[in-house]
Amino acid sequence: MQPRRMTIIAIILLTVLSRFIPHPPNFTPVIAIGLFGGAYFNRKILAIAVPMVAMFVSDYFLGFHTSMIFVYLSLTIIVGFGILLQSKLKIGTVIGASIGSAILFYLITNFGVWAIGAWYPKTIDGLIACYIAGIPFLKNTSVSSLLYTGVIFGAFELLKRTVPALQPITIKNK
Repeated sequence: MQPRRMTIIAIILLTVLSRFIPHPPNFTPVIAIGLFGGAYFNRKILAIAVPMVAMFVSDYFLGFHTSMIFVYLSLTIIVGFGILLQSKLKIGTVIGASIGSAILFYLITNFGVWAIGAWYPKTIDGLIACYIAGIPFLKNTSVSSLLYTGVIFGAFELLKRTVPALQPITIKNK
């Protein structure tokens, strides 16, 4: 396997391991690994599969829950945001994608909590109450998204500068 691909996979796996360290609610690398996988894998199947499998394996050990489908739906869309970043990898676009992804994650997962949970009435007022109750989680998600995204994107960019084998493979036309 190519050194670049192996390094990207290793970064994702190491980042997912941080889910096992005690942390505040929703202070996880989920968004960062989705953006990172999408931004750096050249093959879309790997961009989606590697973060999904890594998350699934960690969820196996951490425990499954009823709203996981909404987490995985969010992660899939976030990988898509990462794919869109591939040609625009600049600090500003990565920060924007990180913040936008945190908001998207909040909207989708809180909708899921409202839709399948028993905590809120299935009314517009119940949905609004669910979103209001989720605001502290949005804060943690946003901060962790920016932190983890900055660390893993920054680390890989630094590695690329010092290890030529990590540069993307380009095909030259004759």
